[in-house]
Amino acid sequence: MRHGFAVLLALALLAPIGVGAADDVGRVKVVKGMVTIQRSGGNLPATVGMNLLEGDVIATGRDGSAGVTFNDDSLLSVGPDSVLAIDRFAFDSTTHAGRFDTSLRQGTLSAVSGKIAKQSPDAMKVRTPSTILGVRGTEFVVRAAPVTP
Repeated sequence: MRHGFAVLLALALLAPIGVGAADDVGRVKVVKGMVTIQRSGGNLPATVGMNLLEGDVIATGRDGSAGVTFNDDSLLSVGPDSVLAIDRFAFDSTTHAGRFDTSLRQGTLSAVSGKIAKQSPDAMKVRTPSTILGVRGTEFVVRAAPVTP
């Protein structure tokens, strides 16, 4: 019994700590100008190759834009003065089933949908301050004005 506990403890200590590749939902492919990733209450400068997580928020400055590729091969381009939240991303690479929800709080977004939307057209949604868009096609552009109180 003691030997089994020692093996489990050793495996636990050798396991990677923190966010693993399984948690990654996509990668930043292009960064121009000021682009930050808001994660866990902090702001990180976006860099090419940076992994993105569910819950991340991509924010671009007046001169900023970003291109992102998601694990289902969806391609999103975030324009200047934009804020895009990755609300939910779940993808089964075998069946292509999943769910992809984002919120464009302000700015512009152009997208080419990937395997999730092709498998199930109702599975990809973009929320804006005034509407919810269900993605039915493969390419779309969205513009959202910031909400002022």
